[in-house]
Amino acid sequence: MQFSPGCLVLVFSLFHSAPRAPATVVEDFNHVERCKDSLYMGTPPRGIIEAKLKKICQRYADKPRFVTLYDPQKRIPVYSAYSFKKTEGDRRVDYPWMYEPQLAEVDGNGNMLPFPTGYLHMKFEDSQAVLDDYSDVVLYERGHLNPDQHQSDPHDRASTYTLTNVVPEIREFNIGPWREHEERIRVRLNNYCRGTAFIVTGVTTTGHMIRRNNQDRVAIPEDVWTAYCCTDYDRNAPHDVRIRFPSQAALAKNAKEGNTVHEITVQDLENFLKTRMDVDQNLQLFYDNCISPSPLPLYLHHTI
Repeated sequence: MQFSPGCLVLVFSLFHSAPRAPATVVEDFNHVERCKDSLYMGTPPRGIIEAKLKKICQRYADKPRFVTLYDPQKRIPVYSAYSFKKTEGDRRVDYPWMYEPQLAEVDGNGNMLPFPTGYLHMKFEDSQAVLDDYSDVVLYERGHLNPDQHQSDPHDRASTYTLTNVVPEIREFNIGPWREHEERIRVRLNNYCRGTAFIVTGVTTTGHMIRRNNQDRVAIPEDVWTAYCCTDYDRNAPHDVRIRFPSQAALAKNAKEGNTVHEITVQDLENFLKTRMDVDQNLQLFYDNCISPSPLPLYLHHTI
């Protein structure tokens, strides 16, 4: 993998003469083996202005698991993107919470690591959220963008328990409408997606922060959004399911009340995000808008 000098300054600005690493903080998701497997057609969302953001190829047990676009200043992900794995949806609670060493240093093997029981160097707190940021916050829970119940392999599931994959979600929203939506999508994709489904889940923010020691630490999302793409799906599915393929999106307020999850088209979500995120007018969550490779002939559209 080759980095330009400008990229090294951008990604590893804290280390002027650092050696090259098997980096998980990368110039492009496509530059790391198998990172692109988490993205439809190997292509990340386009149109997001990324000058201050970090691309993380989330590695666990020496293998890429999913990808995250991370904001080290707000200390939350902008989005996580992953391939959905068919699963029974049971939740595990015994995985350790992890952090991303590569956001702060370049030595090591590129894997996320469990938080130590003792001291964690300040350089890690500068670059990302840590457990202490969530320890005394009663209103919020650590909400996964790539949820463990959308994965089946134990290592894939364990990898979702990194703080670079979570945002502060209002407890009532996290355990209520949003969890119900994640389950609804799990069942739908389990039953009707014949190929691989690709999911991108992200947030918008308006400046509200979790504070610790009189410092702004972690941004609180205003909205949580998600979209999936599955071009190989069951054409014989019931009509109310079939109209939600090959792609569908959802949007909700991260709030105690008024937090209903609304299913919308991906295009409507993109139009909304253009007014709420630092993006340009070319915003596109899925390559070629997740166009099915074998669309129905026009004369058959009335049968949908």
